[in-house]
Amino acid sequence: MHWKEKIHEIIYEADTKKGRIFDIILLIAISFSIVLVLLDSVQSIYDKYHDYFYYAEWVITIIFTIEYILRVVCIRKPKKYIFSFYGIIDLLSTLPLYISFMFTASYALMTLRALRLLRVFRILKVTRYIGASNRLRVALRSSVPKIMIFIFSIIIISFIAGTIMYLVEGPEHGFTSIPVSIYWTIVTLTTVGFGDIHPVTPLGQSIATIIMVLGYGIIAVPTGIVSSELVNAKPDQTQTQSCYNCGEKNHLDKAKFCQHCGYTLNQ
Repeated sequence: MHWKEKIHEIIYEADTKKGRIFDIILLIAISFSIVLVLLDSVQSIYDKYHDYFYYAEWVITIIFTIEYILRVVCIRKPKKYIFSFYGIIDLLSTLPLYISFMFTASYALMTLRALRLLRVFRILKVTRYIGASNRLRVALRSSVPKIMIFIFSIIIISFIAGTIMYLVEGPEHGFTSIPVSIYWTIVTLTTVGFGDIHPVTPLGQSIATIIMVLGYGIIAVPTGIVSSELVNAKPDQTQTQSCYNCGEKNHLDKAKFCQHCGYTLNQ
């Protein structure tokens, strides 16, 4: 096996022992870096330990720089990784400290590194977890039309109820306009209840009570729609193998060849 393929197997895959160890070490480094950024934002800690945090962040940044270079070098189609979601996140999480030489405020951009924690799903590459996440994605996509109709209905209810509350309560009780009344209706329907506006008259309070009770039922509807679609979604059995030749991912479990180009997968 060529050295690039060996590095590719370690960096891009989590089915192997070395791949899991690499991802765990990477996640520890990412978590440590995020903690450094958070602690560095506390003024009392910043005054005492900023220099230590700065040097530690440089070490971590260099590690991530080497990792990014290796990811580009060990793949046959670097552009596919560079312009992918994770490729862009990796680049954004590596650049801030270098940019800080020119723009001091850019140091805060290193919190973008938190997005790299999404790689934890590569460590937990158990088939049932991958299948569940894919089913959830399919269920959410299938639920969009029904949920959009539901939201449209809520908007109509909010407009009607907001207009009624404007007529009942009026500007003297805080309902200064129909848009403000609609805002109150939405806040009440979603059971948020900021309390900045509230009905005073008995009729207004009665209408508010109906809207509050209606709000509990409204919350359950989207959950039921997604749950129904989730039950009907088909399971998708995939693994973590990433094709060295074309970079294709999400191969079926126990697949030996790439489903896109036919290249032999690492076993």
